[in-house]
Amino acid sequence: MSLLLEQNRVIMHGISWQTFQQLLADRGERCGVLLAYDRGTVELRMPSQEHEWIKTTLTQIVDAVAFARDLHYRSLGSTTFNRGDLDRGFEPDACFYLEHADAVTPEQPLDLASAPPPDLVIEVDITRSSMDKLPLYAALGVPEIWRYVDGQVEIRCLMEGEYTVTDTSRVLPGIDAAQISYFINEARTAPNQTGWFKNIITVIETQS
Repeated sequence: MSLLLEQNRVIMHGISWQTFQQLLADRGERCGVLLAYDRGTVELRMPSQEHEWIKTTLTQIVDAVAFARDLHYRSLGSTTFNRGDLDRGFEPDACFYLEHADAVTPEQPLDLASAPPPDLVIEVDITRSSMDKLPLYAALGVPEIWRYVDGQVEIRCLMEGEYTVTDTSRVLPGIDAAQISYFINEARTAPNQTGWFKNIITVIETQS
């Protein structure tokens, strides 16, 4: 086993699937550490304050768009997604079921062997992760990623097994990366979050 320590991250190589499951069990429901596993490599992330603010802001943007469009959806936060048969697993910063909202219920354990993956995953990458999780998400069939990197949001859609950067969202048509980045920048200077949230709803309703 090899170990790499970075700011807010620990990367471990040579880890078995069983050991990864034990790490999840030992952590339990405690917040503060997110894990990802890709065929022997484990990443443990300890999100910073800035990371959490951006994640929350992006989540609120999705909530506002869904509210403005009266969409049925499920927000599952940092739910653990495992596929032992693929030797992969991850915990996103945030995730949403939109098209497949009725395919999951809070009362039932989520088994990706039979249930669809989340329609949208949010990934905040402030410090540049040492683990490229895009192939991991692709292997599990996540259709779309909103990735915050270098101060901007990029939208990546799954096409023929690989992610391609696109201008607009497929799971939320009409929403584009520049607009999402603008909403984030507006949130930094908004006098109150309630007014900012209502403004997004007004903008989306005007576009509809």
